[in-house]
Amino acid sequence: MLKSDILLDVFFSFSLYDFLAASAFYKEMYNLLKHKSINMKEKNVTMWGCALGAMVLCLTACGIDMPKEVHSSFETMTVETQDITVPVKFSAKLKGQADVTITPQVSGQLTQICVSEGQQVNKGQTLFVIDQRNAKLELEVAQANLQAALAQETSAKLEYESNKNLFEKKIVSSYMLENSQNSYLQAQASVAQARASVDRAKVNLGFCTITAPVTGVIGEIPVRTGDQVSPASQLTIVSGNTMMDAEFSLTESIIEQAVAQGFSPKVEEALKHFPEVTFVMKNGTEYKHKGRISSITGMVNATTGTIACKATFPNPEGSLYSGIQGTLVLPADKKDVIVIPQVAEALADCQSTAEKFQYFRRQVEVLNDAYIGTHELMDNGKANYLEVLTAQETLLNAQLSEAMNMYSAAQAVISLYIALGGGTK
Repeated sequence: MLKSDILLDVFFSFSLYDFLAASAFYKEMYNLLKHKSINMKEKNVTMWGCALGAMVLCLTACGIDMPKEVHSSFETMTVETQDITVPVKFSAKLKGQADVTITPQVSGQLTQICVSEGQQVNKGQTLFVIDQRNAKLELEVAQANLQAALAQETSAKLEYESNKNLFEKKIVSSYMLENSQNSYLQAQASVAQARASVDRAKVNLGFCTITAPVTGVIGEIPVRTGDQVSPASQLTIVSGNTMMDAEFSLTESIIEQAVAQGFSPKVEEALKHFPEVTFVMKNGTEYKHKGRISSITGMVNATTGTIACKATFPNPEGSLYSGIQGTLVLPADKKDVIVIPQVAEALADCQSTAEKFQYFRRQVEVLNDAYIGTHELMDNGKANYLEVLTAQETLLNAQLSEAMNMYSAAQAVISLYIALGGGTK
């Protein structure tokens, strides 16, 4: 592409097509510059002269008035330094303080599921039942062995007492007495062992009935009745939601700032002086109960540069659930800072976007007319398709600017509404 071609393309796009009425003049100028009989120096002089002439012609004769940007004026006010409380926000995730994973302690077939997902349960309430037949048989065998051991103990005791009397009368030897005594002691040990077997059988039978270790809410139940389960199987999670922990992370800078403001570097002392915190749901709703920071790990994560913390919230209504994500709001005191009223800032934004609206609207109207005119010139053979595409691109950019301004205007109105006291409350 010739240098003159590039310059003309730039000139056409830069002019925003206000001089479309003079397009025939441009074409003549373009053909003149491409003519081989004109040397390079003459081309440059002619090119710049024609460009300046076209500029003057388009500004004076085309009759299209481009909108001029409006200069905004705002009222001023005097601000002073003051002490304020600024909300510092952290991403947080809720977890019950007593979340317990439920797994069986014996293997067997799951015969009964006594709860449903999301159900509130009390401590000791039955959750699952595993096939008890084998456990009951083992208990019966252990009880029978105990009876046999007791009978053997009784016989050994009688024999020992008999030999003891006979030994005192010097009828039997000391060997027989000691032998009967050992048999009696062995029988007693057998009884103790049989009792232990009975107790173990009872425990295993009790393991077949799984109860809630804490009061809370049932989580997901991934098993079904009839499944074969073992100690490696997870049946569900009981979320003890009486007290909830909001897990979040504090940055090193916040910890250092707190220490600089007089907070004790000792975790136990620092926890006593932290203010109450608030938990905000993802939909913007603020949880009605306040919480307190209850734990700080005391170690900085080398990868993230943060310290893991927990804030504890009471949950008497049971409206909080493990896994909920939201925002933890920690109030921070700021001394001697300049405060710009939110209402004043919101009003200024509204005024600015409103004044820009007319400018962008007029610009789109003018460029739309230019785009239509370029199409007509192309239909008459006085403009090429590249000029039409460039005009369309310029129009789309203006429409995009207008849409972005409308979006900013909507945001400004929302900010003003909130600043004036509006909201979801």
